[in-house]
Amino acid sequence: MGLLPINGWLRDVVDAMIATSAESATPEQVRRALTSLMPPLADYWSRPLSDYAAFTYQTSAFHSPCAARLFAMERLQDVVRHAALRAGCSHEDAEGAACELRASPVMQTGPHCLLLFEPDAFYTHLFSLMGLQSHGRNWHLAYAGSTMSFNEAAKKGPGWLRVGGEILNVFGLSRSRMDGGSICCSSGPFRFALTNAAGKSAPNAYAARLLAQLPSSTFSTASEAIKTANASLWKASFPRAAKLLQLDDFDVADLIADHLDHSDSLLATALFRDGDADFLLNAIDGLNAGPWRGWIRRSTDFFWHVGRDRIAPLVLDDGWLRSVSSSHVSLEFKPHVLAQALRQHVLLPSLFMSFLVLSILSGVRALGGCRQTVYLPLMRHLAAGWVARSGDRNLLVDLRNDILPSLWGIVFCVEKMPIRTRSLSKCATSTAGCLRMARCHSQMPAGILSALPAIPSGHRCHVLCSLVSLGRIVRSGRGPASGDEFRQ
Repeated sequence: MGLLPINGWLRDVVDAMIATSAESATPEQVRRALTSLMPPLADYWSRPLSDYAAFTYQTSAFHSPCAARLFAMERLQDVVRHAALRAGCSHEDAEGAACELRASPVMQTGPHCLLLFEPDAFYTHLFSLMGLQSHGRNWHLAYAGSTMSFNEAAKKGPGWLRVGGEILNVFGLSRSRMDGGSICCSSGPFRFALTNAAGKSAPNAYAARLLAQLPSSTFSTASEAIKTANASLWKASFPRAAKLLQLDDFDVADLIADHLDHSDSLLATALFRDGDADFLLNAIDGLNAGPWRGWIRRSTDFFWHVGRDRIAPLVLDDGWLRSVSSSHVSLEFKPHVLAQALRQHVLLPSLFMSFLVLSILSGVRALGGCRQTVYLPLMRHLAAGWVARSGDRNLLVDLRNDILPSLWGIVFCVEKMPIRTRSLSKCATSTAGCLRMARCHSQMPAGILSALPAIPSGHRCHVLCSLVSLGRIVRSGRGPASGDEFRQ
């Protein structure tokens, strides 16, 4: 299974835009670049967004003669059942969620652990609802990574929310706690506060309304607080829509532990044989030494260590995972040792390990952002080489026959999105950079928004489907250098 070649025209376009920050990308250039990266988009540029949403959730039921893939799907179903039960669902509903995953193996993996009404998350969930409703699905399965910090950018990330025209501190944390702190760490207690720069809680009517809907209790981790709040907000906002079931990195940690606890599983055998772990790490280094550098970073070796207030990278050294920052942290690289540490939440998986068990081994389609459409195929390339070394030809055949295992499936909400070439050049480094590649408007179907309560915001939100609208895009206004807008 070889890597997809970098399209020569696309390389020329990106290189030219990296070198020239004074010019602007036209909508046609943006569409051509995206279509080169994601050919399925070609059929949907002139069609309603709802058509593309339906397409992303259109898939066949899980069926595989491969024992490793069947095992991975069954373990993922177990985690779905447990997550549903922990969320307060009945045993019947929990079983229904697990069965629907097998009948329609698609999962939203785009937004990080963000409050439901954070624009990036909110409009992505609406996009998924359109796709789910078009196929009569009852469950919205969403994986939200929770190893990030409170600050992903300046006043943006899980620790911030714009409400009523003001950027508010979700938990009212000090700057020292926000900077570098990981939302998955037990550094609480955390309580929703929605404070402004002056420290005033709920400083406007919209914030007061939202705060009244958020849980008033305290939580040991910020990620658990957000997850609990989203469950409550979802039920209040979408009472008749598909049920939301959230998976986070703690759920994935339990899932990997389930794999490792079975001594004959592929993960418990092929990752711990002599040279196999080093093969994967060397393959990642190889990608970063070539044209794919930066897409899969070796930020940590397979797992993160969970500290008091932040996660720390680990390095595989002579059969031990050792902390880069502390000589007191070391774990033997053995299945039973790692499984115990994962269940105790001393370890959390890297992004590669998460997608390995959520999507690659289990055969589940992952809907994600513009970066995921590049890094997930690269992860599949790494996994294919690892599977080939294991000798599991059936799984290798399954991987080669997977139909659209990764699709672009994130919708963003923004106010201003100037078109500048320097922004297009950032598409290889940040999602925020991708968003600045075009300024677009898109109308969501009235049937979805009409039943919703007012979004807690004091300004009009424009919907942007990641880079450009997946609806009909019509150019309006002046030339591209003037920051013109696009509307559906």
